Amino acid sequence: MKSLYDNLCDQVSKLTTQVYSTSFSLGILFLDSRIRVGIYAIYGYVRLADEIVDSFSGYDQERLLTRFRDDTYEALARRISVNPVLHSFQETVRRYNISHSLIDTFLESMSMDLRKLDYDRDNYDRYILGSAEVVGLMCLHVFTEGNLDMYEELRPAAMKLGAAFQKVNFLRDLRDDYNVLGRMYFPGVDISNFDTRTKAQIEAEIADDFRIALLGIRKLPAGSRNGVHLAYVYYKSLFDKIRKLPPTRLLAGRVRINNGKKLRLMVNTYLFHRLVNF
Repeated sequence: MKSLYDNLCDQVSKLTTQVYSTSFSLGILFLDSRIRVGIYAIYGYVRLADEIVDSFSGYDQERLLTRFRDDTYEALARRISVNPVLHSFQETVRRYNISHSLIDTFLESMSMDLRKLDYDRDNYDRYILGSAEVVGLMCLHVFTEGNLDMYEELRPAAMKLGAAFQKVNFLRDLRDDYNVLGRMYFPGVDISNFDTRTKAQIEAEIADDFRIALLGIRKLPAGSRNGVHLAYVYYKSLFDKIRKLPPTRLLAGRVRINNGKKLRLMVNTYLFHRLVNF
């Protein structure tokens, strides 16, 4: 029965999320059970694309990404795929009427990672749009469950939340992005002169993204608000930790929130939502 295959594909997307991201996995547990499948599917899909451009060095990454793009469009057209993650994703796209233009924009940003670019402000904004902001919009389609008026109202905040997460990732992964992947996303930044002033300018922009995002989180439906807020709390905690560190620390290695702290954040956020009308 196809329902058995559908369930398998959903489980593969869920497992992909759990293996790659403890923080997002915890956040998804706070979502209403009926929408978790869709968020797992979106995360699994974007994770596969990320792996192609970030981890598959030594292979023909451009060809693999082109094949992934073609397989995506075929799955969307035929409404089935033998790739479990793609199958789960196309089901979610159809169920929540996710615009194919969001997928196009995401894949374009993934292709940018295969080219050695000097990121000026235009390229940076274009990359953030495709790699993060449209992913936030895909998730927003799931969170609002077909309420287009709510989707349009919360659209700017969802984009800012995706942008904030991505920019925090850029700071967290500054050393590896540059030394391993040869990338510097922040426009006009010379890593050899990455100083307190430059770091503070980047952080001010991220803080503004977080501020706008929180206004939107408060307006989400009850079934998604708590889970999104937990992801916000985790990334804001990571950002606050990064802000306290000197630039040299970011160049020395990846900054992390340990699992014990993640668990405390989850418990505290759960209690917060039980006691406060957020």
